[in-house]
This record gives sequence, structure tokens and C-alpha cells, in this order.
Amino acid sequence: MNKVKYGLKNVHYAIITENAGAITYGTPVRLPGGVNLVANPKGEKTEFFADDVAYFVANSNQGYEGSLELSLVPDQFKKDVLGWKEDSNGVLFEDSQAIAKNIALLFEFSGDVKATRHVLYNVNVGRPSVEGTTKGQNIEVKTETMAMTASPALDTGYVKAKAEAGTAQYTNWFNAVYTYTEA
Repeated sequence: MNKVKYGLKNVHYAIITENAGAITYGTPVRLPGGVNLVANPKGEKTEFFADDVAYFVANSNQGYEGSLELSLVPDQFKKDVLGWKEDSNGVLFEDSQAIAKNIALLFEFSGDVKATRHVLYNVNVGRPSVEGTTKGQNIEVKTETMAMTASPALDTGYVKAKAEAGTAQYTNWFNAVYTYTEA
């Protein structure tokens, strides 16, 4: 029985491509150094009162908002997803005109006894934070955090999926983005 979860690991991203309304996912790429993932539900609660009670209550699911914290955001991710440009001398430039590509975000937690693997299907990430301090008597490690929004997938409306160890897709979870299969 699961009681707690901890230990974010196996963070991957897969770039989303849309062609005439059809969504495809690229091959997942590992994002090393996963530190923290926060995904808070996004949506509105609607209550309609009649007969002196909450006669109708509904919650809209607009996905999640939060952040992804990594030890360092890899340069390849900055180029692939955030649209940074590298010149012929190997210098990387943040382009103010770049539009970030949406991705699927795959991950798991070590402390989950069922070893559950997760995917958020339509994630948009912001630019990473930049922070640093001088080294004193102790070394204080600084991380990079990106704001993120996980919206429902444009083609299916699905926000996320998960698979526990022992399911058919579990072994290949990080090889390709799993999409819904009719039962």
C-alpha cells in the first residue's frame, strides 16, 4: 500500500508537433537533475443553489500550474524547447522572439511503492530562473526553476496518465509517450 511518495526521478520531455489538428510526440529525452515538481490543479468550481441546497456543483479541469526545478536546465532543452539559438562559435543566445514548444513531461517518484510512472500531455514551460551566490565556508548549491502549465491535450482532452509496475506499457514508458488505447 502506498503511504508516501518522494524522490523525483526519470524526468523526460517529448516535443509536441501539431499537423492539421493531429498531435504527435517526439521521442522522450531525459532531463537529468530533477529536484522538485509542483503541479497544482487549475480550474473553477461552479455552484448553483436551488431548494436551499447546492443543487448543482461542477469543477472544470483546466490542467495544472506549477513549476519544475532541475539542478541545471540542459542547453539542449533550451535549444529544443525554449528556442534558444547557438551560433557557429558554440555561443548560446536566449532569443526574446522565441516561442516555447509544448512538450509531454514524463516522470516517476522513487518512494512510490507501486513505482508509478506519470505523463503530463500538454506542458508549456517558462524560462528558467538564474541564481547564484559566492562560495563561502560552505558551498550552497543553487538550482534552476521553470514555471509550467499542463493543459488538456488538444486532440484528446486528456491532461495526464499514469502506469504502475506490472502494466503492459510500464517497461516502455520512457521510450515513447503513451496515448489512450480503447479497452
